[in-house]
Amino acid sequence: MTGTDAVPPASVASGEHLRLPPHAPGLRIGLFGGTFNPAHDGHRLASLTALRRLQLDRVWWLVTPGNPLKDNARLPSLAARIAVAREIADHARIQPTGIEAKLRTRYTADTLRALTLRCPGVRFVWIMGSDNLASFHRWNEWRAIAAMMPIAVVDRPGSTHRAVASPAANWLSRWRISENQAGALAGAEAPAWVFLHGRRSALSSTQLRAQAESD
Repeated sequence: MTGTDAVPPASVASGEHLRLPPHAPGLRIGLFGGTFNPAHDGHRLASLTALRRLQLDRVWWLVTPGNPLKDNARLPSLAARIAVAREIADHARIQPTGIEAKLRTRYTADTLRALTLRCPGVRFVWIMGSDNLASFHRWNEWRAIAAMMPIAVVDRPGSTHRAVASPAANWLSRWRISENQAGALAGAEAPAWVFLHGRRSALSSTQLRAQAESD
């Protein structure tokens, strides 16, 4: 299946791809956002790393209707991207959802506020790749995001040094915890963050789209 393939009609008609995954107070849930255009094994590797190192119960892939910082003109439908994401995730504790479309939130900060209100007692952690930390200071209300919940940064090839030298990393430096304390991050009071190193994937959605267009 590719990023342009359709989701089975029953899934779309039921709105199942827009529902909030099961949750309960006390659960430790990582939130991994993006367009997932398309989802790939790099997303899965980062999620498995977060599940293990942060001792999470779940990771939710927040498949956005569209990134406000990107051109969305050629973006496949949300339902199609979620269908691919579910095939790639292939894990009971990694759960793709299109809840942002239902919440009608445009920016990450607004999504996180809404989820915190809807899921009282859940211990959320925001997960992002080191490439996103490098540009985090350009995000809308990035300081508010850091104050809202702990952040886990997963190392990605080619962005390690840019990430740790970025304006956001410098501002956040006083709240960085060591990797050997990563398991306590979900219970930490924000702001708090950790940089996770380990096995990395060079896959990128941009690269996969370019390959698909050249085939």
